[in-house]
Amino acid sequence: MRNPILILRAFLPGLIFLMLLTGTSHAQQLTAVQNYGVNRPGVVMVRTVFSADVYVNKMQLDARHFNQLVDSIQKADSSGIIYTAEQKLDIVLREINNHPSKFFKASLDYIKEPEEITSSGTGFLITQDGYVATNCHLIDRDNAFIRRQFILSAFQQITDANISALENAWATRFSEQQRSILENTYASVYARLFSMALYDLKKDIYIEYSVDGDNGSTGSIKKSAHVIIKGQPMPGKDIAILKMDGDSSLPTLKIAQDELPKVGEQLFVYGFPSPVTNNNYVATESAIEPTLTTGIVSALKKSVAGWPLIQMDANINRGSSGGPVCNEKGEVVGLTTFGSIENSGGLAAGLNFAIPVSILQEYLDSAGVEANPGEASQLFGEAVVFYDHEFYGDALKKFKEVNELNKHFPGLAFYIQDSEKQLRQKDEKKSSMIRTDLLVFGVFLLCAILLFRYFRKRGIKLKA
Repeated sequence: MRNPILILRAFLPGLIFLMLLTGTSHAQQLTAVQNYGVNRPGVVMVRTVFSADVYVNKMQLDARHFNQLVDSIQKADSSGIIYTAEQKLDIVLREINNHPSKFFKASLDYIKEPEEITSSGTGFLITQDGYVATNCHLIDRDNAFIRRQFILSAFQQITDANISALENAWATRFSEQQRSILENTYASVYARLFSMALYDLKKDIYIEYSVDGDNGSTGSIKKSAHVIIKGQPMPGKDIAILKMDGDSSLPTLKIAQDELPKVGEQLFVYGFPSPVTNNNYVATESAIEPTLTTGIVSALKKSVAGWPLIQMDANINRGSSGGPVCNEKGEVVGLTTFGSIENSGGLAAGLNFAIPVSILQEYLDSAGVEANPGEASQLFGEAVVFYDHEFYGDALKKFKEVNELNKHFPGLAFYIQDSEKQLRQKDEKKSSMIRTDLLVFGVFLLCAILLFRYFRKRGIKLKA
């Protein structure tokens, strides 16, 4: 009769898989490791690049008034008041700063300054052919905001160029304090005397996501995207559905049913927080790896427009907007959207909000988009659970099925290589145990033969 433990061991992977499919609440829950393993491939970075040409009048230093200022300082020298070169320069800069309209005038020539601003955030794939859900405010900035950002950026570029030109003309190098005075002067001049105009404003949206390379390395792909449907930034329904072309069998996340999560329920939040992606000590190539934070549903609130919001204590930051908020089953229950502001102006830790998927579903229905997990993602999710339970053989079969559908599926190469490694180690361990058993048996047999010969030689008969 066969060993019942061995029989159970053989059927256990299938039993676990069956439990996952039948929807037993306990079996559906994923550990944090499994949640990240399943959902990480479908989390993407959303970048919106605004570009324009900023035109501004060239400024000229009024030579007559400037020369009068220099002459007045020289007269002070002849009257017995001796200034160092540094003090003279300070007097010149302070006087120019106090009366900028007297010393600067506009020319008929214009400076053309090409400028570019990038708005970065998070999104997630909802179909295997490239539909992405994210926040509207990442791709839709109001004209006043864009103009302000472009002018600030252009002002800084032009100011730096003007200061460098003065340093070269006067054969000097300004101190930090002197540069600060000049920056204030130019800010006053450009605010009151010169106008800046924006031309050829363009907006390009890109989706960047992780992929496995042909040699097992990891990399990223950047694809252009276009807007399918969008709401309005908060206090509007801050949802946007994007589409990138030319892909199939992409990793996706599963959308939960419309009902809201319960207060106290565990949440898993994915995103690309700016303090991490822009950290000088973090390698650039790892910026595409999403950050996972965890928390609970702190409360269920309503927006000022009356639709529901999920309050949570999971830590988020700028750059995480639009990221998926998942439950313990790995399903998306909302999109990270906004935080709370402290009196100091910074984000209040642990007081953040997500838009529930019921609002997302409204836009999917309007656009005729059906959010379905792709076959590759379903197989990958099943394989990750098998892998985490150390059923490496079953996991490897499914990982290889994913490989047939999309060999660049993020993280796939690692799982295949490690599953094969674990199976080899198991085989080696099993072979080692067999060899040990044979060695012990051989030593026992040899001892028995030697004892038998010893007793026979001595004429001793062994009794049973």
